[in-house]
Amino acid sequence: MSLPLSLLFFIKKSKVNASGKTTIFLRITLDGRRCEFSVHRKIKLGWWNSRTQLALGNSPEAQEINKYLSVVKNKIYSIQQNFERENIAYSASSLRDALLGKDKTQKMLLEIFQEHNDKVESLIGKDFATGTAERYRTCKKHVAAFVKQKYNKNDIPVQDVDHKFITGLEYYLKTTRKCAHNSAIKYITNFKKIIRIAHANDWIDKDPFLHWKGKLKIVEREFLTEEEIQKIIDLHLKMERLDQVRDIFIFCCFTGLAYADVKKLNRGDISVGADGEEWVKTKRSKTDTRSNIPILPIAKTIIEKYKDNELLKEKDLVLPVLSNQKMNAYIKEIANLAGISKNLTFHLARHTFATTVTLTNGVPIESVSKMLGHTNLKTTQHYAKILDMKVSKDMAILRSKFK
Repeated sequence: MSLPLSLLFFIKKSKVNASGKTTIFLRITLDGRRCEFSVHRKIKLGWWNSRTQLALGNSPEAQEINKYLSVVKNKIYSIQQNFERENIAYSASSLRDALLGKDKTQKMLLEIFQEHNDKVESLIGKDFATGTAERYRTCKKHVAAFVKQKYNKNDIPVQDVDHKFITGLEYYLKTTRKCAHNSAIKYITNFKKIIRIAHANDWIDKDPFLHWKGKLKIVEREFLTEEEIQKIIDLHLKMERLDQVRDIFIFCCFTGLAYADVKKLNRGDISVGADGEEWVKTKRSKTDTRSNIPILPIAKTIIEKYKDNELLKEKDLVLPVLSNQKMNAYIKEIANLAGISKNLTFHLARHTFATTVTLTNGVPIESVSKMLGHTNLKTTQHYAKILDMKVSKDMAILRSKFK
């Protein structure tokens, strides 16, 4: 079934030239969306009948104009029928482009997205991290599913992406895909890059993100207290898999390394610093920024525990890190055994290092930011609320002095 199509020929009285003529325009409206363009014909202002959308009179000039407008109208309907017959997604702008012979350069949204993702994949380890490529792959899947649901098409022209499409995609992510607000905004931001590429290449006339504002909500980051860390350390774990995961989790609590960074940590990343102590010196997988972290005694003990592991020696790795999925599953088991009700994830170790281990113990936020490998101090400041706990402890000491 064809989409509802409306054609309107009109003139703009304010655009009359010196000879008293004005341009005839055609407005194509399809499924609520429209585009306007000149049909390359001019007519004297008094000769135009806005009700019939035709030239008045029987003069040769009027007859030629009316015949031409009829041909244009028939061509538009014919183009629509061809698109429908060949099951090609189309819009008001693609009907216009086909009429004007510009359709050969029409770019499809998901094709552009895939071209971008292919480039990202080829640059993993150089300009992009593996996680970045994965996010773009997931984002494309979400956009493809939204296009299928909204248009019942496998792809649409990139010109069809407008503000309504963007807000519709955001709503789809939050409802159908059950994404949290921040996750949905991050996916839209990934998608925004694809549209910016289209705009930069003149595949679309204007940036539909111009009036879209996506604001992330500040999330209260969970972390472990000193008491909870000690509970996990004191656990007597008989199962090797849980014992290993506990060791790696605690190691990250005292180094701040993210999963991807501890997984690739090799013996060459550990060296003696100018202070004569051992340091972890590595580059973050996520941002390619350097992290230099002094190794605290408990982290050193864990490294020593696995230094003679033959499999690790072969791979030149420091710790036996499992898949992220298994690490997260096993750390939840450990939390349960330790009687900790918080929703533990492996990444929570990094938050714990930033708060309980460093900031609470008076390490300056600039030093914490450098150890975490943050590119912006604002990122580290999300953890600074924990300083209230330190203020409370410090003031308790002061209070006792005044008693």
